[in-house]
Amino acid sequence: MGALAKTPVTALDAFLRQESLQADKTYLIQPLPDGDVVELSWRQVGEQARRMAGYLQSLGFPAGSHIALLSKNCAHWIVADLAIWMAGHVSVPLYPNQTADSIRQVLEHADACAVFIGKLDEWPRMRTGVPQDMPWIGLPLAPDDDDIQAWDALIEANPPLPELVLPVADQLATIVYTSGTTGVPKGVMLSFGSMYLAASNALRLFNISAQDRLLSYLPLSHVAERQFVEIASLLSGQQVYFVNSITTFLEDVRRARPTVFFAAPRVWENFRSYAERKHGSAWVRLQLKLPLLRERMARRLLADMGLDQVRYAVCGSARLTQGLSSWFAERGLLIVEAYGMTENCGYSHLGRPAKIKAGYIGLPNPGVECRLSGAGEVLVRSRTAMLGYYKDPVRTAEVLDDDGFLHTGDLGEIDQEGFLRLVGRAKDTFKTSKGRYVTPVPIEALLLDSPLIEDACVVGRDLPQPLALLRLRDDVQGTEEQLTRQLDALLQQVNASLQRSEQLGCLVIIRDEWSAESGLRTPNLKLKRNVVEASYQGQVNLWLVSGNTVVWQQKSKEKV
Repeated sequence: MGALAKTPVTALDAFLRQESLQADKTYLIQPLPDGDVVELSWRQVGEQARRMAGYLQSLGFPAGSHIALLSKNCAHWIVADLAIWMAGHVSVPLYPNQTADSIRQVLEHADACAVFIGKLDEWPRMRTGVPQDMPWIGLPLAPDDDDIQAWDALIEANPPLPELVLPVADQLATIVYTSGTTGVPKGVMLSFGSMYLAASNALRLFNISAQDRLLSYLPLSHVAERQFVEIASLLSGQQVYFVNSITTFLEDVRRARPTVFFAAPRVWENFRSYAERKHGSAWVRLQLKLPLLRERMARRLLADMGLDQVRYAVCGSARLTQGLSSWFAERGLLIVEAYGMTENCGYSHLGRPAKIKAGYIGLPNPGVECRLSGAGEVLVRSRTAMLGYYKDPVRTAEVLDDDGFLHTGDLGEIDQEGFLRLVGRAKDTFKTSKGRYVTPVPIEALLLDSPLIEDACVVGRDLPQPLALLRLRDDVQGTEEQLTRQLDALLQQVNASLQRSEQLGCLVIIRDEWSAESGLRTPNLKLKRNVVEASYQGQVNLWLVSGNTVVWQQKSKEKV
């Protein structure tokens, strides 16, 4: 199995240790489209990774070359990542829902010399973005394409790499491209040591061991899933389950019965919507109110969602509304929030289950210093910080100061105990035509607390007063007239809590889809605020002076 590092300092060292200690234990569990499930042991993962590493070395690339990974989450995503490292190269993950243009942009900027292509939903649309002059290496679930080399054939044709290239801690491990909410994605260079430190400290925070189970479904190209699932599992040895598709998500969760679960607010909201559709009867609601029946019913509801074994539930990437947090807490699942950036391996702040403060994320993680700049920007310093932006020393210097503090771009508040509250992005603050500055995120948070609202974007740059563009939840019921009355009441409620200069002139109900495909969201589904504003720039003033407190973008049909 190769040399075993005495004291692991990288994720590859950690993998070699796990492979030695529990070679025949199942590590990765991959469901297939035909209903079968493939299980890979640590020994099998190591064998395949070494053979693929042998193939990569046969290509003759210089040491430290950049190899791209374009695939949805699957077991062989991790195998390929290990192979890239074993061969002495650097992995460059891409989001599996990127456009052809953005794929080409990242591959060219990253100087990628080969690409692994795996499980993808819309390969024909993406294909033209992958240059033909580099090897296309297929993962087992790759699309059917004659130009993609088959994984099994390469594994069979190449012997295992006899001697692995073991990296050192300060060596470049991966280039993770940001989601690009405001423009061209930046290539964040992360070292083996920073990734290892962030994951090892997270294991202690969550008390994770080899007995835990994780479900991988958020993009592994995102730093949170990469650290929380891949790197953490390599260090601790727990099993990783994967999802088959969005239509089998609940079935996959039930199969995994994860013990630690990380999700964005949208996923937690989908769980709640499912439970309310299936278990929303008056009898169930009554049982949840009765002390003698509450615990048993709550356990049944969580089991139906596959969440009954979760002992640590985490929310990240966006704010968790108080209503959603309370709903799960009433059913016995306490969700804590996490905060971090690609630029620090996603390692910054975490809520503590024993002490949760409403509206606050939590305390700094071990080894993290946090303070506010004079303008209220959150600054953090730790040994998990990036090496810099690839080929961009100017922007690197803008966010990493001489004292080693990372300038997050987030505006925040810190209480006397050190708890952090985020109040918005510095770049999102705008000035109205009356010269008043407005920070939109806190206003959007008030709107999103309503069970009616799916998305909110407050705009108002150079307008007399701000207004909110809203998308309603799909399960909202009622006629346009009925919903208008409810939304008008929401507007009055929100405005009553705002300063006069921040009060919204109207709510605009948008019927368009805000999706990654339409260009209004990033590949990891964050809203591109500047693109949304530009999309409706020609209409916002008319909506604002219409005289209506609730404006519908177009005549809506009755909601059923």
